Amino acid sequence: MKVGLRTLLERSVKKMGKGMNPVVKAAALEMVERAYNEGITVQISTGYRSLEEQANLFGQGRVYSYKGKNYSNLAKPIVTNAKPGQSYHNYGLAIDFFIVSDDGRRAIWTVNSKWQRVAAIGKGLGFKWGGDWSSFKDYPHLEMTGGLSYTQLQAGKEPHITSPKTSKGDGHIISIQKTINSRYKTSIAVDGVYGPKTRSSLIIGLQTELNKQFNKKLVVDGKWGPKTKNATVTIKKGASCNITWILQAALYMKGFNPGTLDGEFGEKTEAALSKYQKASRISADKLAGKVTWNELFA
Repeated sequence: MKVGLRTLLERSVKKMGKGMNPVVKAAALEMVERAYNEGITVQISTGYRSLEEQANLFGQGRVYSYKGKNYSNLAKPIVTNAKPGQSYHNYGLAIDFFIVSDDGRRAIWTVNSKWQRVAAIGKGLGFKWGGDWSSFKDYPHLEMTGGLSYTQLQAGKEPHITSPKTSKGDGHIISIQKTINSRYKTSIAVDGVYGPKTRSSLIIGLQTELNKQFNKKLVVDGKWGPKTKNATVTIKKGASCNITWILQAALYMKGFNPGTLDGEFGEKTEAALSKYQKASRISADKLAGKVTWNELFA
């Protein structure tokens, strides 16, 4: 049985992690979908990579320490020449991909016509391909840098990357955007991309619900500030309300699938919340309280 597109997309979202640039993430998922529509099953293997994870990779085949910790691993071969901060993965601006067998069970690393076609699809969406590099060709690698160097990114400069012209974007995000526009009278673009306006509209929804349900008297402006943070309420398994729906939507945007976005705080939502809390290194108490809300929107 052929692996489903949804499975490939869900695997890819999980592998990319929570630190991805939203435009790069959307383009990566669009590439997976376009390839699937051409009969090519492809999956993202890596997205955001922390500085510590980069140090671990750079330490393979070398004697290397980073921030006082030894990352040397001479038992493995050298796989990268990029030190921490010298990879676009560290800024959520790069992905790696591979071809999978039709049943989705085996990774295929042979660089053939299918691989080159996926790279071409990615390039058409705005990525640069590591297979085009003149030295140290990195065939799984695609990056979208906004023209910034590592030095500029290390200095805190934000890349300005325009959304690619996707065929339809992420279907779940499209559904979220339509619901937000209908329920909270916003007018954000329904493009299937989680960008700043969609994030702001979710905050508008949360502020509206806090005022409506708990009389918090917040200014509904879509901005995350101390007043909104302090006004948040803690919700847990069993809750059934629009605030739960906002939590589910925010978790999905971060790459943690809570299942059906139905406003019901059930087992899948609880599991997604716990995984997100662990990934964010905050208390994995399975409660959506001030710390969790702040991590989602700050």
